Amino acid sequence: MNRRLSIAPMMDWTDRHCRAFHRALTAKALLYTEMVTAPAVVHGDRDRLLGFDAVEHPVALQLGGSDPVQLAEAARIGEAFGYDEINLNVGCPSDRVQSGRFGACLMREPELVADCMAAIREAVSVPATVKCRIGVDDQDPQVSLFATVDACAAVGIEVFIVHARMAWLKGLSPKENRDVPPLDYALVRRLKRERPHLSVSINGGIASLDAAEAHLDASDGVQLDGVMLGRAAYHEPALLGQADRRLFGATTPDVDAYAAIDRYRPYMAARLAEGVHLPAMTRHMLGLMHGRPGARAFRRILTVESIPPGAGLEVVDRAVDAVREAEARLEMRGEAA
Repeated sequence: MNRRLSIAPMMDWTDRHCRAFHRALTAKALLYTEMVTAPAVVHGDRDRLLGFDAVEHPVALQLGGSDPVQLAEAARIGEAFGYDEINLNVGCPSDRVQSGRFGACLMREPELVADCMAAIREAVSVPATVKCRIGVDDQDPQVSLFATVDACAAVGIEVFIVHARMAWLKGLSPKENRDVPPLDYALVRRLKRERPHLSVSINGGIASLDAAEAHLDASDGVQLDGVMLGRAAYHEPALLGQADRRLFGATTPDVDAYAAIDRYRPYMAARLAEGVHLPAMTRHMLGLMHGRPGARAFRRILTVESIPPGAGLEVVDRAVDAVREAEARLEMRGEAA
């Protein structure tokens, strides 16, 4: 699996509709689900939690938990649903996650993480991978990151996605934990340099494809295996339309915002026919026209006019028309000048 670009698992954001939309922009990026807890998978509504459209491949399931037996069962269920990878969350800093003894607090228990990963790896034939922080609270990241990675590597895990920040579990909110702890990209590069046989992708604060390309530059002798984009991909998804060419070397044309909507339409139509409400899908598109004339009208129409019962793709058409009209007006003013 080519991991040069992946889209981060983001709670309340990267649901199945978001992933289908992102796939309309990039054919090659690896997509991730929101984190789903192992107990929910084992005991909950699996179709609701795990259902996805075939258009999303390649797509990975991210699990949360710390019970190896339960994680193994959830991984088996995820593989049976068709996911291309099972990933363990060792990075989420929320209070709810801490109380459940999973997420970032597991950085304190590398042997438990290894036990969990050994159980997942034994349970499935698809890749079993880890997404982690570089440490938590008062840990020395140069010790904690390597301890977690080495413990997992010892049980056969080869793929790691590293959010290059500490998680400060005491005193910072989950939102603050995405921005306040300083980034240490050099430590992630050191991990790859000293463990060249492992696949190491970097995550955290990467805001553009230019930045992604810079991280993949090997002029210092370190060739990272991939870059994971989070909020940048969500808030300005149009950048994903260039990703296949710039990061994967594809010769296919870039996908512009209008083409992405055209590609997403059949998916939206199918879900509307199943009773899914339009805002569940259009909310992920709000940043698509970022920086373009008419972007504010585009957001307003999708936000407000999608709410009434029975709202359909005509709302999307009106939003697109608002941008086209604004661009046409700007072009006419330019010609007049």
